[in-house]
Amino acid sequence: MQKKIKIKINGKIIKANKEQTIAEVAIKNGIDIPLLCSHSDLKFKPNCRICSVEIKGLKGLYPACSTKIKEGMEILTDSPRAKKARKINLELIFAQHTKKCLDCVRRYNCQLLDLVRRYQIKANRFLERKKKYPIYQFGPILLDSSKCIDCRNCVEICKTQGVGFLEIKKKGHSFQIAPSHKKNKDCVYCGQCIVHCPVGVFEGSGEFEEIEKPFKEKDKILIVQFAPALRVSLGEFFNMPYGTVVTEKIAAALKKLGAFKVFDTSLGADFTTVEEANALIERLTKERNLPMFTSCCPAWVKFVEFYYPSFVPNLTTVRSPHIILGGLIKTFWAKKEGIDPERIKVISIMPCVAKKYEIARRELKINNLKPVDCVLTTRELAYLLIKNKVDLKTIKPQKLDTPLGFPSGAGVIYGASGGVMEAALRTSYEKLSGKRLLNIEFKKIRGMEEIKEAKMKIGKRLIKIAAVNGLGGAKKILEKLKKKKNIYDYIEVMACPGGCIGGGGQPLPTDDKIRKKRAKGLYNIDSQKKVKMAHKNPIVEKVYKTFLKEEKTIHSICHTRYFRKKKGKIKIIKTLDEKS
Repeated sequence: MQKKIKIKINGKIIKANKEQTIAEVAIKNGIDIPLLCSHSDLKFKPNCRICSVEIKGLKGLYPACSTKIKEGMEILTDSPRAKKARKINLELIFAQHTKKCLDCVRRYNCQLLDLVRRYQIKANRFLERKKKYPIYQFGPILLDSSKCIDCRNCVEICKTQGVGFLEIKKKGHSFQIAPSHKKNKDCVYCGQCIVHCPVGVFEGSGEFEEIEKPFKEKDKILIVQFAPALRVSLGEFFNMPYGTVVTEKIAAALKKLGAFKVFDTSLGADFTTVEEANALIERLTKERNLPMFTSCCPAWVKFVEFYYPSFVPNLTTVRSPHIILGGLIKTFWAKKEGIDPERIKVISIMPCVAKKYEIARRELKINNLKPVDCVLTTRELAYLLIKNKVDLKTIKPQKLDTPLGFPSGAGVIYGASGGVMEAALRTSYEKLSGKRLLNIEFKKIRGMEEIKEAKMKIGKRLIKIAAVNGLGGAKKILEKLKKKKNIYDYIEVMACPGGCIGGGGQPLPTDDKIRKKRAKGLYNIDSQKKVKMAHKNPIVEKVYKTFLKEEKTIHSICHTRYFRKKKGKIKIIKTLDEKS
């Protein structure tokens, strides 16, 4: 056990570990120190200096985020000198942050504006020196460099993700964050730059400007589906505790916005599970293209297609849940209801920015129609509800529509890291062994660890599995597989830390504590479900029996193909000055 040392913060005696920073000790002991550029997922970097504190006996001020404590240290967090320094630093930060508050992902949760109010600074004291900096677009992500405060969180998380697409470039006497133009670097659209930027430099394409368009097409029959992770995160926008389950409230809210039917993407996950289990069994039997990789995360798929194309055959061909459900809506459901599929508009509400990219893939079309026409993020739905004065907290819940609204527990846990694999293993075990699975919870592959490994015996076969949390861990595993392929049979990768619950389209802020509470909400739903296995869902059984009867139909709706990808285009959009 590490020896504790004594320090004082604002006169309060505290015992803490020697290697901790002032900020870590303060946070643990309920002492407020503003931390603008810090994120618990990343290393502390003394860039913004908003956390500056005074240490008795030492000259100058010290950043609390990176200064380690020492025996007998006496710290003042709110002394006149510290306050004055914070005010000046905030004013200087605003000089390099073009204010576009009405159209910002941080609009309803902006720490920078909170600090302005708290310290009563003049946000316009200095001229905005980045006004003419460009806005970049790559895929479904926008980077507005005129708002950047040089904290470099985005560069660090991009490297942590094993991508390294975002770079620091010198521009005169300043630095600028910009996308890489190198041929071997491309964005995979995970959106973690959005999650880790404290001032809204990044956002999804069309975020806020275009959110009402899909709901205003009067000549279309509007069908909305929403992802598993959404039910435990959307409530945060309405001051509900982290992890609060709001499934039926979402259904009611979407009906208020004009949806004709509201379906549950978790049911699509049940179909993905059945097909994925079948694919795994086939590969294990034939000893072909192992280990099998999950493919429901489009950022992970893009990562393989661009950075590791030799592993493309390892990706399962099964489509992601919202794509399968969109396909079923425009085929099975449309036929059942006697509706022309061309009149149907399917909107997916997703915790993910990469899903905006995924729906543009041409190979997903069915009868020349896109299964999903539009993707909105959790944030976009929240802003749409707020704008239309729909309060999720007080709205009366409504049941989801039949027959595509009632998933198994396996479909719901897709939103958490390890959930896709756990769902598939529940079904694979019973199909391979012919026996009932008594212990359906695979706790070894749950949680926030980067790489979670386990072994599972099915009949005489021992299956080696790994659930990977974030693309940094995926890169490590792929490098290992280059040397030796038979170390695993089945691998799940979620590009975002924690899985979809930590996606690039989720409410901000998002950190490990919040992810854990969201995941707990999903597993609680699973524990209360009567049907916990995808293949035992009565709706799934009925659709296979009446509609997905032929291999050709199954393949066109439930499967796709993947291939080597070239670098995507980087657009430079006109600056605010040029627009006006």
